[in-house]
Amino acid sequence: MLQSVGKSVLVAQIAYHVSTGEKLWEYDVHPGTVLYLALEDDYQRIQSRMFMMYGVEDSDRLHFATVANKIGNGLDEQLDFFIGEHPDTKLIIIDTMQKIREVGGEAYSYASDYEIIGRLKQFADKHCICVLIVHHTRKQPAGDTFEMISGTTGLLGCADGSLLMQKKKRTALEATIDVVGRDQQDQILYLSKDPETQIWNLDKTETELHKEPPDAVLEAVARLVSAEQREWTGSPSELAEAVNTGMAANALTKYLNVKCGRLMDEYGISYENKAKHSGRKVTLTYTITEAAE
Repeated sequence: MLQSVGKSVLVAQIAYHVSTGEKLWEYDVHPGTVLYLALEDDYQRIQSRMFMMYGVEDSDRLHFATVANKIGNGLDEQLDFFIGEHPDTKLIIIDTMQKIREVGGEAYSYASDYEIIGRLKQFADKHCICVLIVHHTRKQPAGDTFEMISGTTGLLGCADGSLLMQKKKRTALEATIDVVGRDQQDQILYLSKDPETQIWNLDKTETELHKEPPDAVLEAVARLVSAEQREWTGSPSELAEAVNTGMAANALTKYLNVKCGRLMDEYGISYENKAKHSGRKVTLTYTITEAAE
């Protein structure tokens, strides 16, 4: 999902580079056919913009549309038909989300927003493509950068990632893009615009190291072993009693099954939960050596 000001040129850049296979800045792309639903534009404006940017009106694998049906009311079938005609499709851009959503009393509820993004994500996963949705930001400032996104938190709750483009003022030639995603570190991209072509150039990137907040459960588990007492063994019930977090034994072991990687990375403790004849046995082992300490 992309929220921005001055987004039309940026998404046109992305569309062009994916369709031609050329790198976008220093980033490789997955080349293929692109469908750009420019639902707030007309063909003349689109062609003028592409000619100003690249000296061409389009590329062989870049397709534009200025009208589309609503999500759940024909758009799904339209996109399926396009991919059937263009099986090498890699990217679909929807600009903007407001143009494909049904307007009603629940239009901006969390459930409605989540359902819209969820349906588009399901479509993208089904066809192994990327769907990039452009959405507007709020006019008023917010405490958290991504609180500026118009609508509800349901928009971010289902998306794999989000890019928030901001300029200090509308006429500025500099912009930043905050990038967050489920499978990558947060980043900030610093861009500057070529005043002649309007193309955005990448000046630098800044990676924001993500540090998860302290986990009270893992900290309680970590206190059971140390350099002096390197191993703890017991049943799941005994573990739940020992850590005394208020979690039931089965909930605690399921939690540790998921968090065992973090338990090892941050605390140096391996976690095993194995079935024995006498029942399940949990083993915690302190793995940090004196030399490493």
